[in-house]
Amino acid sequence: MPPKRKHQNNQELPTKKIKVNQGKLLATEETKAEGKGEFDHSPVRIASWNVNGIRAVENKGNFFEFCSREDLDVLCFNETKLQEKNIPEYQKKLPQFPFQYWSCSIAKKGYSGVAILSKVEPVSVKVGIDQKEHDQEGRVLTAEFDSFYVVSTYIPNAGQKLERLKYRVDSWDVDFRNYLKSLDKPFIWLGDLNVVHQEIDIWEIKGKEKLAGCTPEERRSFSETLEEGFVDTFRELHPQEKKFSWYSQRNPVARQKNQGWRLDYIVVSQPLMQRVQDSLIHDSVMGSDHHPVELLLSN
Repeated sequence: MPPKRKHQNNQELPTKKIKVNQGKLLATEETKAEGKGEFDHSPVRIASWNVNGIRAVENKGNFFEFCSREDLDVLCFNETKLQEKNIPEYQKKLPQFPFQYWSCSIAKKGYSGVAILSKVEPVSVKVGIDQKEHDQEGRVLTAEFDSFYVVSTYIPNAGQKLERLKYRVDSWDVDFRNYLKSLDKPFIWLGDLNVVHQEIDIWEIKGKEKLAGCTPEERRSFSETLEEGFVDTFRELHPQEKKFSWYSQRNPVARQKNQGWRLDYIVVSQPLMQRVQDSLIHDSVMGSDHHPVELLLSN
């Protein structure tokens, strides 16, 4: 057995065998864990990163440096692009998280995919949102902790020609909104939400209303979701800050000229907002075309 690691509060972390949800599970299946889902320190730090292919990003930028931070309690990945057979490899590469749950697309190989990695064992972990229409692409994982859920997501893109716009707005957004409303305790919903909510969330690009993520339909739909009693933590705490989480790889000077979009969010249900200490965009962490986002939550 490997030596026990220590958290920043000098307490020993568990070294139990990593539990993995290998993505082939259907949305109706639920993993009952043995843990109580309790964090014994404050703040609890929960991060999310769209890695745009974890195999591509692991040797770039600050990937392992960021993932290995001792004070990071829960780390979510979006767009891992992994197949089920790849998961054991990444269990071994990220051993600082004893409890790992991965969901892969079963509709298309090497596409989409999300994960939740935690130093504390959740009470339960659920794949999908109980909607077969949506749950074949590996886009949602929900981990239940003692006083909240963590919902890791990679929300569908409307497509370059907006071919999935109707599906995104009229089907996915409606069903996912209802899923969040059905949760029986407060939640932290985080990931690449593929939407620019306000003008401050994007650089001044012409014709943006016809671009996926910035159409009036998508922005209006996201507003309707927030109106259910949910809070965009970064914008709530930093109302005037123009900071971006994604830069187009097609624009070679995008980062240099700060021509970005804010597509990665951490949204909480209103009762949790009183515990939120800060919401961060780590725009100095490189590797993907997205930057990680992080929530600091008092315990």
